[in-house]
Amino acid sequence: MAGKKIVPSRINIKNKRAEHDYFIIDQYTAGIVLTGTEIKSIRAGKAGLVDSFCFISNNEIWVKNMYVAEYSFGSFNRHEIRRDRKLLLNKKEIRHLADETKSPGQTIVPLRLFIDDNGRAKLVVGLCRGKKEYDKRETLKEKEGRREMDRVLKGHRYGT
Repeated sequence: MAGKKIVPSRINIKNKRAEHDYFIIDQYTAGIVLTGTEIKSIRAGKAGLVDSFCFISNNEIWVKNMYVAEYSFGSFNRHEIRRDRKLLLNKKEIRHLADETKSPGQTIVPLRLFIDDNGRAKLVVGLCRGKKEYDKRETLKEKEGRREMDRVLKGHRYGT
């Protein structure tokens, strides 16, 4: 199979709660260490980032509580659904994240899971600061205002 063509993947799993609960300060794209049939489940779109978070231990960064469904066609080599998975970042990036998370109110949150052009699973993690309740309300008002403007402009464009 000399001329194997790689088809771009449409897998793009987002953590919608992260944008609502946090201000995103910085973003990093990390590889994920997967075992067994986990990549097949991710390629099938059966993964989730809700309630997941990242932590640093022994100069390594890990994602905890990331959901990857059990692969339905797998046999004896099944994986745990919500195990800790190691992320692949270089030492400089891990050191920077460790220094930043020492200050109160900052954390590392998974933002997006996708398959890159080479067929590898990647996780975009963000250095985030938690929002207060009034910040969340303000974000919702801004989003509603943008939606209203789009609706008005669309109606004006079509003459309704």
